Amino acid sequence: MSTTAYRDASGRRLVDYPRPSVAVDTAVLTPNPSEGLQVLLVRRDSAQRKDAWALPGTFLHEGETLADAVLRSLEQKAGLRGQAPRQLHVFDAPERDDRGWVLSVAHVVLLAADVVRPVVAARPDDVRLRPVEDATGLPFDHDDIVRMAVAEVRSSYAERPDPDRLLLEPFTLRDLRRLHEAVAGERLQPDVFRRHVKDHLVSTGEMTRGSVGRPAELFRHT
Repeated sequence: MSTTAYRDASGRRLVDYPRPSVAVDTAVLTPNPSEGLQVLLVRRDSAQRKDAWALPGTFLHEGETLADAVLRSLEQKAGLRGQAPRQLHVFDAPERDDRGWVLSVAHVVLLAADVVRPVVAARPDDVRLRPVEDATGLPFDHDDIVRMAVAEVRSSYAERPDPDRLLLEPFTLRDLRRLHEAVAGERLQPDVFRRHVKDHLVSTGEMTRGSVGRPAELFRHT
C-alpha cells in the first residue's frame, strides 16, 4: 500500500476539507386501530433540552456503519432490539442543527403495536407514543423526518397489502383493512379494499371459528 497521502487535483488532502458530524435519526412508526398511526419519541438527555422530546438518534462513531448506529440508538434510547430500519433521506441543511454542522441520515421502520407497547410501558418517563399529526415542534428537522416517513409508509401500504408483514397469519380481510386504516389515517370502503388486495393474498381455505358473527375467510401473505 502506498504511504503517500492522497491529494486531489488542487493538491489538498482529505483532512484539509472541513467535515460535518454525521447523525442518524429514526422515525419508529406503529399503527394502532384505535389511535391511528403513531410515532415513538424519546426524552433527550441534553442538559439544555432535558424536557424536549425527539426521534431516537445518535452520532455516528468512528468505524461504525450507519446501520449499526441506528440499531445502537434504538436500543440505548428506546429499548428496541433486533429491528431493521431502512434509510429514508439525508437531511443536510447547514443550519439544521444549532450545535454545529451535522448531517442526519434519517431512517424509518414500521412496527406492530405489540412490539412497541412493552417498550413504552417499561420506560414511561423516557419513551412515549404520539399520533403523527401531533408530532410537531420537535427539535432540528425531526418534524420533516416524521412527515417524510409517514408519506413513505402510507405510499407503500397503498400499493400492497401489509408489505411489512405486521399481521400474524392467518388473518381476515377485516384484520387487514383495520391495519391499513390505521396506517392511512382514514376509513377504507370494505368492498373497494377487498378488490384492491385480493390478488395479493392467498386463501387458506379455512374460516374463523368460535367468533361472534358470521365466520370469515382466512388469508395469508403471498
